[in-house]
Amino acid sequence: MNEKKKSRAVRLRRELPFHLMLLPAVILVGIFSYGPMVGIIMAFEKFSPKKGIFGSPFVGLENFRYLMNIPDIDKVVFNTFFIAAMKLALGVVVPMFVAILLNEVRLESVKKVIQTMVYFPHFLSWVILSGIFIDILSPSTGIVNEFITMLGFEPVYFLGDPKVFPYTMALTETWKEFGFGTIVYLATISGIDPTLYEAAEVDGAGRWQQTVHITLAALLPMAALMLILNLGGVLNLSFEQIYNLYSPQVYSTGDILDTLVYRLGMIDAQYGVATAVGLFKSVVSLVLVSFSYWFAGKVSGYRVF
Repeated sequence: MNEKKKSRAVRLRRELPFHLMLLPAVILVGIFSYGPMVGIIMAFEKFSPKKGIFGSPFVGLENFRYLMNIPDIDKVVFNTFFIAAMKLALGVVVPMFVAILLNEVRLESVKKVIQTMVYFPHFLSWVILSGIFIDILSPSTGIVNEFITMLGFEPVYFLGDPKVFPYTMALTETWKEFGFGTIVYLATISGIDPTLYEAAEVDGAGRWQQTVHITLAALLPMAALMLILNLGGVLNLSFEQIYNLYSPQVYSTGDILDTLVYRLGMIDAQYGVATAVGLFKSVVSLVLVSFSYWFAGKVSGYRVF
């Protein structure tokens, strides 16, 4: 027993600095992530800023009943899942494909330049990118539509056509983030045993066959894991992207839960209903996160704890 106590004391002294380093992050998470959860009470109140959270009248599930009766709420939920599903799929496939292409570049200087170029959009905010996309996707003066008309086709109203808008959101989000996503796949490729390629080359396999049967085969488990883990955040769409690019004429296909919360809370001052929408989204996200981590553990043995 004394030996066990001594080993625990030694381990505690050794790990104490790491726990102290973690403490500021834990405090910040507690303040900014768990502290505001007191506001969930607003979902069950007819909230009044004058009376505050603890003074507003309790209305039970009335806000949720009102939410279910909002016109086109079914479309908003569908739009959320539809756009999120496209972003989820493209966010896995495109980075994996680009990582394979980058791996085939032999000149390190060229490879580094390309990596920097594709990583850079990740660090730009949607406030900046929205202005750029509004200009280049303009149906009259945008460079994209000028190219389309040169080919003999009619201009496409990317940000004003309800049929095109969801796909525009998925593609622009993928363009912004795919470079950063390639990091995971490039790291996976760097961990492949080089002797596998040497053995395949001795057996007469060409570069294409090596890529398909070795590189792609090694990436598929990681792609499946990333897909499963990202499933938990499927409802956390880029609010900044859609808010800065959509307009009332594309509400039918572009309005999502986050933008609905913004309009209900910030514009219509229906704080209780907006909180109810946010709580609904959080519960669904919790279920998806729990399922995705459970499934990841079953498929690939991934564990957080």
